[in-house]
Amino acid sequence: MTASALGTALSPEVARVQRRTLAVLCTAQIISGIGVAVGIALSALVAARLSGSEAIGGLAGTAAVLGAALLALPVARLGTRSGRRAGLTLAYGTAALGALAATAAVPLGSWPLLLAGLVLFGGGSAGNLAARYSAADLAPPGSAARHLSLVVWATTVGSVAGPNLAEPAGRAFAALGLPVDAGGFAVAAIMYLLSAAVIAAALRPDPLRVARSLRAGEAGAAEPGPAGKGTAGKGTAGKGAAEEGGPAGARRPGTLRLGWRAVRDSLNARRAIAGIAVSHTAMVSIMSMTPIHLDHGGAAISVIGVVISVHIAGMYVFSPIVGRLADRFGRTPVLLAGMAQLLAATALAGSSAPHGVAQVTAGLFLLGTGWSCGLVAGSALLTESAPIERRPAVQGLSDLLMNVCGASGTVLAGLVVGSLSYGVLGAAVGALVAGAAAWLAVTARRAHLASA
Repeated sequence: MTASALGTALSPEVARVQRRTLAVLCTAQIISGIGVAVGIALSALVAARLSGSEAIGGLAGTAAVLGAALLALPVARLGTRSGRRAGLTLAYGTAALGALAATAAVPLGSWPLLLAGLVLFGGGSAGNLAARYSAADLAPPGSAARHLSLVVWATTVGSVAGPNLAEPAGRAFAALGLPVDAGGFAVAAIMYLLSAAVIAAALRPDPLRVARSLRAGEAGAAEPGPAGKGTAGKGTAGKGAAEEGGPAGARRPGTLRLGWRAVRDSLNARRAIAGIAVSHTAMVSIMSMTPIHLDHGGAAISVIGVVISVHIAGMYVFSPIVGRLADRFGRTPVLLAGMAQLLAATALAGSSAPHGVAQVTAGLFLLGTGWSCGLVAGSALLTESAPIERRPAVQGLSDLLMNVCGASGTVLAGLVVGSLSYGVLGAAVGALVAGAAAWLAVTARRAHLASA
């Protein structure tokens, strides 16, 4: 999408479509966010109760993250072929199936079924991540970060409401004969089904399809044929189509291969993916081990809950501000600012005593805002670095790597804290962030020259 495509006579129509797109995406994000938050609140506890093992309980969170990673490419593949609506509907529909499986696992007393359901449950996170990219397809030039940040911000509502609904939902469904622990998953299933229905019914016209049409029309107008008529379907748009499918009957390249080709050809795309992946890895590594660290200091569960709530607020509440800053000052400065906040977070949290709740809280807040900077600015940079024909594939590859890194970070963080200490974890994560920040700073000039 170029400036001319959005800045000509079609701009009023495009603006109306974009406003509708943002409203639909934010609505679906709020609803699905409730499902995600309920799963986070219940999964580890229920898995531990069903299995009688805290180790199995720890696998619950990993299962959901793994599911989000596994679904990233199928969602991207369907988005490439059929548009954003199809990809998001697949994600939320899969999450609904996972929530139903988790609901059934509780009365059956089957922790393997619960873990399998939680893998599918990860579709909710995959959908929420993909939704932010959908907000940028028709964003005016220079405003992609602001638009996608609104969708990220909408997650705040569900994140706050979800955990508070788990207990009342359990009591409500208990009256219907379900175990209390199953009620929360039943609510999550309903929320995901509603999200899928909202997307399927209301995300019309599809923003990615509209963006591609504008791109094809622009290419056709720019390349007049022999009779002075535009050759739509040729030029840039035709090239993108050829890259995706080639001649009629030719085998399409896989989503992973298509995404990798685009990343290989773009330094900015590689910088964006690195910024997103490192920010996410740092966040989940520290956050996942913080409750254990505070528990060692004798902190009550209510206190730990407040610390995590402050962290979540840092992740989502300020994302619109982050988006405006990224649009105004550039993606790289905000990415580096996020890295600086992550470094401060690892220093504060890592150097805290187990009873130092105030210091840990400050560290976790900065951990959240640093993650927000990395996600919003990195996502905007990635979107702008990929041609419209390859955009879903590149974004799917990024989400795959992001979730794989997150799952790996959680496992490694547990090993580090178990064998060494929370402070060592903070130092190791800080070193990772510092290395990534140095690389981003060094390559910023090269990326600027390449785009000039």
